[in-house]
Amino acid sequence: MLKMILAALTGLFALLFSSFAASATADAEAHYKIVTGPERGTYIQIGQDLAKWVAQPAGIDLAVIPSKGSAENVQRMRFEPGVKLALVQSDVYQAYVDMAKSGNEEAGTMIRPLRLIMPLYDEEIYFVVRNDSPMKTINEIKDKVISVGLIGSGTAQSATTLYRLMFGQPIPEQNVQNLSNEDALAALIVKKIDVAIVVAGQPAKLFTDMNPELLQQIRFLRVDANAPETARAKQTYFPATIHASSYPNWLKEDVPTWTVKAFLVTYDYNLRDTVGNLKRFADSLCENFGNLQSQGHPKWKQVKLELPGLGKGWQYYPPVEHRLKACIAHRAATQAAATPPGPTAQQKITGRPCSDQERLLLLCGK
Repeated sequence: MLKMILAALTGLFALLFSSFAASATADAEAHYKIVTGPERGTYIQIGQDLAKWVAQPAGIDLAVIPSKGSAENVQRMRFEPGVKLALVQSDVYQAYVDMAKSGNEEAGTMIRPLRLIMPLYDEEIYFVVRNDSPMKTINEIKDKVISVGLIGSGTAQSATTLYRLMFGQPIPEQNVQNLSNEDALAALIVKKIDVAIVVAGQPAKLFTDMNPELLQQIRFLRVDANAPETARAKQTYFPATIHASSYPNWLKEDVPTWTVKAFLVTYDYNLRDTVGNLKRFADSLCENFGNLQSQGHPKWKQVKLELPGLGKGWQYYPPVEHRLKACIAHRAATQAAATPPGPTAQQKITGRPCSDQERLLLLCGK
């Protein structure tokens, strides 16, 4: 009888211990949110890839939350409980930085604690005019009637920010049209506006699906590398090229333009558990980057695992920055070690090693 009681107690203790252990494991898993973009957009798919291929292996339950876009994401990143990550356009981020510098306390409150994890992919900015327009370059759009995109859209933010950077003033109110991309091109062709600004990754279906006869009535403006407006635009935007190969039945040559970049953003957390979880997220991001590029949204193929220099007012999140830099350096070293050294230039040509005299005269590889 005593043995039966002891056996029952032992089983009960084992059951309680296993339940406690399971509960502790569940509590140990972090439950975070990432705010993205519209439900049919690219941002939400990027968030889903991060949740599956990065957060899950790191022991983080990452809920992917749709939103109206970057400005809303900044606010929710700043104030909504559980939101630890956000996708934000570079120009929206810069707009907050600029407003904070100008003395806007609310903008400063929003942006100062935010930190970047890494840049993601680019979307090209198209400046579209009629084929008979006298304008050739982007810096000529000042004081023209411009469709900047729908209110609240990323295109509207990009168009208005870029204009302000180039010309030091907003677009005159009477010159602004808030049209969808399709309506803007239609208005352009019938001469109701002078310029339509479109933000889209190439090749954009807006142009590839367009009637060929209508397509021949429009063209893109180019970046003038020597214009002072171009130098000012570089504060926020990155040079890009609209490739003729993206529109082979229309464009005859490549067109230099601007691109807006998406960033993965977090907060300047210092709580130990949060810092530890985001470090694991960084390690998983580096380790599973290949899965993102092979299994995730096609835009991941444009993402580079690197941390380029940032503009004034922008900062990486230090715990993640250190982790990613270490992982990137390790990947580079591993790749270099796995790649056998090739023959020098001289050896390729002659099949013999370089002589000392040839080396002194820099006539062969080092």
